[in-house]
Amino acid sequence: MPGHSVGNSKSRVAVIGAGIGGLTAGALLARKGYSVLILDGALVPGGCASTFKRKGFTFDVGATQVAGLEPGGIHHRIFSELEIDLPEATPCDPACAVYLPGETKPINVWRDPEKWKEERQQQFPGSELFWDLITTLFKASWKFQGRDPVLPPRNLWDLWELTKAVRPDTLITVPYTLFTVGDALFAYGLGDDYRLRTFLDLQLKLYSQVDAQQTALLYAATALSVSQEPRGLHHLHGSMQVLSDRLVEALERDGGKLLMRHTVEHIKVENGKATHVIIRNQKTGEVWTEAVDHVVANVTVQNLVQLLGEKAPLGYKQRVEKLPPSSGAFVVYLGVDESAIPPECPPHLQFLYEPNGPLGDNNSLFVSVSRPGDGRAPSGQATIIASSFVDPDLWWRTEDYEGLKQHYTRDAIARLAKFFCLKPETLVHVEAATPRTFAHYTSRDRGIVGGIGQRIPTFGPFGFANRTPIGGLWLVGDSTHPGEGTAGVSYSALTVVRQILAERI
Repeated sequence: MPGHSVGNSKSRVAVIGAGIGGLTAGALLARKGYSVLILDGALVPGGCASTFKRKGFTFDVGATQVAGLEPGGIHHRIFSELEIDLPEATPCDPACAVYLPGETKPINVWRDPEKWKEERQQQFPGSELFWDLITTLFKASWKFQGRDPVLPPRNLWDLWELTKAVRPDTLITVPYTLFTVGDALFAYGLGDDYRLRTFLDLQLKLYSQVDAQQTALLYAATALSVSQEPRGLHHLHGSMQVLSDRLVEALERDGGKLLMRHTVEHIKVENGKATHVIIRNQKTGEVWTEAVDHVVANVTVQNLVQLLGEKAPLGYKQRVEKLPPSSGAFVVYLGVDESAIPPECPPHLQFLYEPNGPLGDNNSLFVSVSRPGDGRAPSGQATIIASSFVDPDLWWRTEDYEGLKQHYTRDAIARLAKFFCLKPETLVHVEAATPRTFAHYTSRDRGIVGGIGQRIPTFGPFGFANRTPIGGLWLVGDSTHPGEGTAGVSYSALTVVRQILAERI
């Protein structure tokens, strides 16, 4: 086979996609003695957590912050298991500064729990009972998650692992399993609190893909609490790429292989089990078939159905087809002179511009700003990355793609110029990405980002399992529990590795 030889003595694993989930699964399995081959169509590993360089600037493609670096956190656990060093990082404090329409004072999501509580009381008087519930549910959920439950369970081993994770302190979460954040706000008489609801809509859209009315309460409890000590969100030194690079080093140290610019075109299934993957070398056009014992698909659930073709189980395929539409992203990448950045600028900001506009229809921006000396910009310069959620279908059906892209770029820069000093003399580089860009570079179906949305029907016990209906075929990434973000997809990878190891016993 071109470029890769597989010994017969080891179980063979093909990993489709070199995003953080795929790299984590591959590195851990290689550490356990499996013969691992990771394949990805892009130029560099990392998927939506990779980077690109322009004019001396390094831009994070999608993900710009990391959770789970603290002792006991998911990245800390995985890097310890792999015996590699965690990348250097600075805590984000505030984790985010949120600007509501017409307001010049932000809502600062502070890292210190007491400082954040004081901020909430000032910003949202009368809401503390709601936040007390969020804190209580978070503490119980975090302990439960730390015991490595398998959600949703699909066989007796999965169910046993889930049962072992349940403790008396878990039971407090059970009555809220079918609650959304909107339900909790209504229960506490806060359903008409415009500022609170708008803030929650903005924050939850980042982490769950949907607003407060639709987001599962138990998921939101973690998303709204993970940025406080002793946990927290971190800004990596260098770029997000260092996370991928260290996982690749561990993979290759332990005998695994990574082939970039190689696409898996099809997963072959025989007698209900994944047996082969069909691979195309994008540089040469050469195609070959690789026999495997396991396939770990670090792809969207929509992509997985496409890879299976006619072998996709009918019920599984129908469930995917019935999913609500996923979001795409429009991202503008700016390289600027440091004079464009206001003094004391937080590393992450969020702006809502049209108070009555449909959230997600390009009326909000999530902004990440580089720090001096963090490796993302030359001395005296900085990067600004601003993203908004968009309907991906708009970008595929438009007859004037370049015109639409230019319109969105001008609009984003005009909005950012209300906070940053963006003038011709301070703008060094301007570039934009659309759902079509993400589809091209990450191969994600229609360029969708962030998973399938943490609504009740797709959250936790009701979501898509890592264990698919096809033997030897595993799904990792943001379509599975516990959702999007580098920490979430790493957890899904850890679950798959545990399941594969359990089959070997």
